[in-house]
Amino acid sequence: MVNEFTPKIVQVDEYRFKVPREGNMRVDGIIYANDKIIRDIKDDQSLQQVANVATLPGIVKASLAMPDIHEGYGFPIGGVAAFDETGVISPGGVGYDINCGVRVIRSNLRREEVSGLMRELVNTLFDNIPTGVGSHRKDLKLSIHELESLLKSGARWAVSKGYGWQKDIDHIEEGGCIKGADPAEVSQRALERGRAQVGTLGSGNHFVEVDLISEVYDEELAGGLGLEQGGIAIQVHTGSRGLGYQVCDDFIGVMIAAARKYGIELADRQLCCAPLDSEEGRRYFAAMACAANFAFANRQMITHWVRESFSSVLGKSPEKLGLDLIYDVCHNIAKFEDHMVNGRQKRLCIHRKGATRALPPGHPQTPEAYKTIGQPVLIPGDMGRNSYVLVGTEAAGAETFASSCHGAGRLMSRSRASKTVGGKNIVKAMQDLGVIVKASGWRTLAEEIPEAYKDVTEVVDVVHNAGIARKVVQLKPLGVIKG
Repeated sequence: MVNEFTPKIVQVDEYRFKVPREGNMRVDGIIYANDKIIRDIKDDQSLQQVANVATLPGIVKASLAMPDIHEGYGFPIGGVAAFDETGVISPGGVGYDINCGVRVIRSNLRREEVSGLMRELVNTLFDNIPTGVGSHRKDLKLSIHELESLLKSGARWAVSKGYGWQKDIDHIEEGGCIKGADPAEVSQRALERGRAQVGTLGSGNHFVEVDLISEVYDEELAGGLGLEQGGIAIQVHTGSRGLGYQVCDDFIGVMIAAARKYGIELADRQLCCAPLDSEEGRRYFAAMACAANFAFANRQMITHWVRESFSSVLGKSPEKLGLDLIYDVCHNIAKFEDHMVNGRQKRLCIHRKGATRALPPGHPQTPEAYKTIGQPVLIPGDMGRNSYVLVGTEAAGAETFASSCHGAGRLMSRSRASKTVGGKNIVKAMQDLGVIVKASGWRTLAEEIPEAYKDVTEVVDVVHNAGIARKVVQLKPLGVIKG
């Protein structure tokens, strides 16, 4: 049963809008946006979804949405919601691509050192990193036993197998491993889908991108991250592939039955959920953690092949090239964290769906390397426009359960984007913008044209000006591989 009211919007200030509590809503909705973004999101169901999330049991403070908000399954993409011990856990609050996330790798390289090598770099990355639907490495298919070890340990498993450096672990959210993962809760179908897809990029908006650090907004913070203007960085954006999708799909039916069993009235069937302390809730978390750990391992292995590719083209070791991991963040996850609520610290289950953790300086969970500056917040754009590195703030800790946006956010569906392209030569169009692009198929490029997305600069400016993250550097794409 969908809420029988149209959500109202009240502007709080230049970058905050409120959906006042009414009907079955237990809390207000708060949307971080500007006037243009608010107008755009009225074209889909995302405002209604913010209000629907606010009806769930145990929700704390507010149903939140970031400026990259758009309609999703149950929760809006860009949605953040926290639940106390009386609350629920919902697959719709995590999404199908569990722990879709991004990492940024720095380098000692300058633009002039790679400008004549960009096509070779892109081709080498494309050859070394499997991309696209159904992609897999012919030389790597794990046994079920090995896969179960990976699902328990995440990026730590990958490093133990030689994919990367031990110090990488200290620069990954949760140390690259969500605790509580139990492979026994992952279906055989999910395991089979995952076995051949470890270390693959997948399709859609996933990518590996070589970037120029084109602008520095805060030199001290940038120095703390090892970034400087004119330098080269690399982004890796992918998730848990078919395994994560299957985990979500498997538990939708479980959660629909659980909501009935525990008498949870749903504003939308897609919000199906179970109490946090229920058997179904614990089972979903254990399976979700496995998928999240798969994604951590996936990005770790791709990082290893990024380092090998750069070493091959530049003729220097990854260490000499300074290919150090800055940070790796989750975009689709539910995690238990401690946050202040009404002056008291509470243990909460934070759902971030298309949202990034943004811990402030000094927070106990902020990585040691960034204790004085705040956790890096990594915001990729589209393949033709800029990306950003920010850091978390005290305001994010106080207002958003230390959360920020995760990207540009779609304006067009994939089918509409493909129709918009027509017969346009996308590779040439990107080359005219100074970006070398290689993909496994035309359709992916058509679906991912820059016009399909909001302007990420506008999205990032909202979170920066609202104070829930602080801009550090801008990244300009030079070369991209996509599925």
